[in-house]
Amino acid sequence: MTNDTRKKELETLNKITSMQKDLLGSLYGDFFSSSSVGSGNAGGKPVSGTPVSPSPSGSGAKPAGTPVNSDQAIKDANDALAEAKNLFAADSNLNTPEEEKKPEEPEEDPMETLDKLIGLSSIKADVKELTAFVKVQKARKDQGLKSVPVSLHLVFTGNPGTGKTTVARIIAKIYKQIGVLSKGQLVEVDRSGLVAGYVGQTAIKTQEQIKKAMGGVLFIDEAYALAQKDDAFGQEAIDTILKAMEDNRDDFVVIVAGYTGPMKKFIDSNPGLKSRFNKYIEFPDYNIDELEEIFYMNCNKYDYKVDEDVKHQVRALITAKKIENIDNFANAREVRNLFEEIITNQARRISTIENPSEEDMMTIKLEDLSDKPLRSGSSADEV
Repeated sequence: MTNDTRKKELETLNKITSMQKDLLGSLYGDFFSSSSVGSGNAGGKPVSGTPVSPSPSGSGAKPAGTPVNSDQAIKDANDALAEAKNLFAADSNLNTPEEEKKPEEPEEDPMETLDKLIGLSSIKADVKELTAFVKVQKARKDQGLKSVPVSLHLVFTGNPGTGKTTVARIIAKIYKQIGVLSKGQLVEVDRSGLVAGYVGQTAIKTQEQIKKAMGGVLFIDEAYALAQKDDAFGQEAIDTILKAMEDNRDDFVVIVAGYTGPMKKFIDSNPGLKSRFNKYIEFPDYNIDELEEIFYMNCNKYDYKVDEDVKHQVRALITAKKIENIDNFANAREVRNLFEEIITNQARRISTIENPSEEDMMTIKLEDLSDKPLRSGSSADEV
């Protein structure tokens, strides 16, 4: 705040004080005048004539006998208050330190985000092909040309950890970018997020999730869990979703996901689902090279590095895990779990070093690849 601004504020506050004194004098002049002349007026009655203002000590006081117009005093006080309000409003940071607003980073183009994903070459091609088709059909419609009806709803199939949720989020942003969705958010749910335990409550619970996803994408993981045998609740959720898809064709997209076999059975089990979901995208498992790349991506993200003579052991661990779970391998999720196990082992080792260096805390060594408990300072028999 500048000195001139502070000076102006003080002047305004003094003016308000002066106006308050004048106002008090005009409103209570009879009282003050009767007190001052009481000895010359029997009964203490006020002297007739123009009331006079008191003569309190301090600046702004008027000498006794000066006429004061109460309406004018109120007007002057209100004007002074208005001036003060404007002055304080102009300096909104009067009592708080000024904070610099950090400029928001521009959001990355969703196609660039897609291209940066490790592997998934067939998925990237499918998404780009779908996007091009939807974009052109929308442009034709906007120009008054006939457009081929296109379903924006998708079925994602494949094992866990193959990037289905990540790609669904990117597609939501792409759909917004090309103008087929108004918001482009992704709302992720599974059976537990849609189905309630009482008749009639499932529709309400499902509608709440649909409302959150309106203008974007509702992503239903393991969607086949809604179509279990003799499952009235799951069917209620499906019926509610199908109705929302029909009523909100222009600003609501549903992507269902899960294992390949169960998902195909799920779609084929219901004519309503089969008519609305006609585009499938299969997510293949990552190969060993891609899984290894995902591991080192995590290392770079969190400032870890692996000794050169340990890298072949990391690859061997990834390969072993994939072979052990060949029918139900969690892909990127499995690699993430492996990474967390290794850095937990590394932390256990580092905790025994007095004053570890930055290099110590960053480096993953061979012993970190195996789960070894810390040595106890006392034997098991000691208490």
